Amino acid sequence: MNWYPLLALLAFAYAAAVLYIVIKKPPKIMQMGKLQAIEKMLGKKGADIFYYVWAVVFAAMGIWLLTL
Repeated sequence: MNWYPLLALLAFAYAAAVLYIVIKKPPKIMQMGKLQAIEKMLGKKGADIFYYVWAVVFAAMGIWLLTL
C-alpha cells in the first residue's frame, strides 16, 4: 500500500487547520500556553507570519508527497 497520498491528505488537513486557527483565532485555542509563548516571543504579527509560513510548509509537503 502506498502511504504517500494519505500522508499528503493529512498534511493538507493540518495546513487547513493552522490557517483556520490563525484567521479565526478561537479564544479557547489561542489561550493555550504554547501559543501564548510563541506570541510573547515573536509578537502578534510575528506569530501570525510564523503560522502562515508553517501552513505553507505543510501544504508544500503535501504537494511533494503527492508527486512521489
